[in-house]
Amino acid sequence: MKAIETCDLKKYYRSVRGIDGVSFSVEEGDFFGFIGPNGAGKSTTIRTLLGLIEKDGGEARVFGLDAAREKEKILTRVGYMPSDTIFYSGMRVREVIELSAKLRKKDCKKAAEELCERLDLDKNKKVEALSFGNRKKVGIVCALQHSPDLCILDEPTSGLDPLMQREFFNILEEKNREGMTVFLSSHVLSEVGRHCRSAAIIRNGEVIACDSVRALGHTGVKKVSLSGFKGEIDLDGARDIKREGENVRFLYSAPPKELLSVLSGLEFSDVNISDPDLEEVFMHYYVKEGGAK
Repeated sequence: MKAIETCDLKKYYRSVRGIDGVSFSVEEGDFFGFIGPNGAGKSTTIRTLLGLIEKDGGEARVFGLDAAREKEKILTRVGYMPSDTIFYSGMRVREVIELSAKLRKKDCKKAAEELCERLDLDKNKKVEALSFGNRKKVGIVCALQHSPDLCILDEPTSGLDPLMQREFFNILEEKNREGMTVFLSSHVLSEVGRHCRSAAIIRNGEVIACDSVRALGHTGVKKVSLSGFKGEIDLDGARDIKREGENVRFLYSAPPKELLSVLSGLEFSDVNISDPDLEEVFMHYYVKEGGAK
């Protein structure tokens, strides 16, 4: 079964585009990345999927359930961490966590205790005294303590220090191995590249690519690094050129034979040709077909 399916999903804020024709799917049990810069439509897509805002067109299903008509059933199986974590003032951390469990009518004490310990979260502090990073930790506990079938996390690591980020992803990977589907919305490409198996790239409210992370890297673009290069890079197809003295790096889009033919006409002492990393793949999708928007 698909954990998430969208088809031509649309949402507008009066005349302003939120999302326009978003189509992608997430397999049950996947660790899925949803990539795009701020304002691309990530949060709007998520809120529409969860039935928190009404769609203006298209279809959205979670575990086969219609996001608009069956959101109550969907929410019983989903953990959600929004990008902005806001709590009732005057409450202590433990009270927020207990309230979240009570709303789901579940006893989550053991799981909550373990998560708080691993995230080094003080349950006795009042929420208004928490730093941004500690508010994020409370959101993580509330999203995971009830062992959801699907956990949707919107920009979850902002505010977390590197050690907490590592522990957070350790927790997610453990839960994923136990069968939980993870949907991670992020503009931090290195996170997606390290942890996700599949991903979708969203630009200006439209999904422009969706595949395994490995397949997304097979764009026909190669990363070329030249050492001891003394000439000028003036090549059709070369872009994102970076030069430090006689060391030059650039991306080149061409069949392998054509690339080798081009390199044979240049003077250099050493060459390295490799697949681009996820950040470079992301830029490839954002600049092709008319340039970045």
